[in-house]
Amino acid sequence: MNAHPQDIDRRWLKRFGRADDTARIRLLCFHHAGGSASMYRSWRQMLPRSVELVAVQLPGRADRFTEPAHDRMTGLVGDLVDVLKPLFDRPFAFYGISMGARVAWALTHALRDLAMPMPTRLYIACDPAPCTDDGTWPWQNRPDGLVGYLREMGGTPPEVLDQPDLLRAVLPMFEADLSVLSTHDFHPLTPLDVPIRAFAGVDDPVGTPDKVVSWRTETTAGFRIHHLAGGHFLNPAAERQVVETIVQDLI
Repeated sequence: MNAHPQDIDRRWLKRFGRADDTARIRLLCFHHAGGSASMYRSWRQMLPRSVELVAVQLPGRADRFTEPAHDRMTGLVGDLVDVLKPLFDRPFAFYGISMGARVAWALTHALRDLAMPMPTRLYIACDPAPCTDDGTWPWQNRPDGLVGYLREMGGTPPEVLDQPDLLRAVLPMFEADLSVLSTHDFHPLTPLDVPIRAFAGVDDPVGTPDKVVSWRTETTAGFRIHHLAGGHFLNPAAERQVVETIVQDLI
């Protein structure tokens, strides 16, 4: 990356307000496939001043729509290491939902391999544990393809799926994000020494509770799982429950 550090910060990192230099810990948040950092805008009001919210905006969406989206985990994690390095000057934790959970996990392994500072906690939501991967993905071999899968999951506004021009514009982003999940060859040999707290929607057809609980094999430092009402995309009540749990841990 040859861009000016301030330009990189503005593109990749969204704080939804001024940075708080008095915060004791940073919470770095990673969005789901097809999502954007704006999903964390409401979190700022739910977090105390001692926790600085930093939402990561991946290329290919929102104000980065003209940039090519990453389609491989290795390249994405390499860029994230460079971008986030300046934020490791104080304690930090990672939170990720769905694809964001897997990105946060892979990034944590990369930090360990590079002997860099590690997150104090890893928060995982709505994502099957890596050990449950069987080489197939829910959108494969469907007669209605990726669009049918997105419609069934319910996280994409119907007006996007029902407008051909808009759909053609955003499908490359979805395809790239899902390729990060379905094609990466990241298989760490040892678990992390970082506590993992996981959240599972009881009606989630993808990150089912029995698949999310298997995240316990990814850490030697303690694991807990919380069951939430709802499915793969958190409703406001479930989201507030997640934030309250994180705050209890971090303050």
